[in-house]
Amino acid sequence: MSDGATRFPLAWPIGWPRTKARDRKAATFTETRRVSGTEVQRRPTPVSMPTARSRLWQQLEFLGVPYDSAILSTNVELTIYGEPRAGRREPDDPGVAVYFKLHGKDRVLACDRWNQVHGNIAAIAAHIDAIRRVDRYGVGTLDQAFAGYDALPPPGASNRPPWRKVLGILDDGAAVSAGVVNEFYRQQARRLHPDMPGGSHDAFAELNVAVEKAREELANG
Repeated sequence: MSDGATRFPLAWPIGWPRTKARDRKAATFTETRRVSGTEVQRRPTPVSMPTARSRLWQQLEFLGVPYDSAILSTNVELTIYGEPRAGRREPDDPGVAVYFKLHGKDRVLACDRWNQVHGNIAAIAAHIDAIRRVDRYGVGTLDQAFAGYDALPPPGASNRPPWRKVLGILDDGAAVSAGVVNEFYRQQARRLHPDMPGGSHDAFAELNVAVEKAREELANG
């Protein structure tokens, strides 16, 4: 399993493209619920968090992935039992990543196309089901289907992008002072702050880590 992957908060795999917040849409995944009235009926309704999680665990089980070995990483706060806490609002970043081992290889699937966490979980479950059909139809194998999904590492201290790149300093060899670092930080902060169009909590957090790393490096000469 990939080191550094956490169930909470979201550990988005390095190198996996992100969907811009303005491009996310409401998911169309549904479930059938029993409705009581003058007579018992079953109606399609938007998929719930419990159903989405159940579908994902079921699809992973079909792959032969043990329930307790996969890591479902989201920004949904969990209880000590690993269940989503009730009464919490939808996180600003609804992305989902699931890390697991298949046939001895680390794999990861991630999705943030939909504007709610349970929609992205349901999407990954549906995607795994589609991949499994490759094996069922005899046209290819699961390993071939997953060839493009080798695990990308979650963010961690060992694989953060260089602070110059994050701050927007393009010349790697240029002499940089604390004043220059602060000026580039202010420019990027105005652009990446979560309250700004196109900004995000993840990008702003990464920027803050980068500027601290830059200041530390400059202070140590």
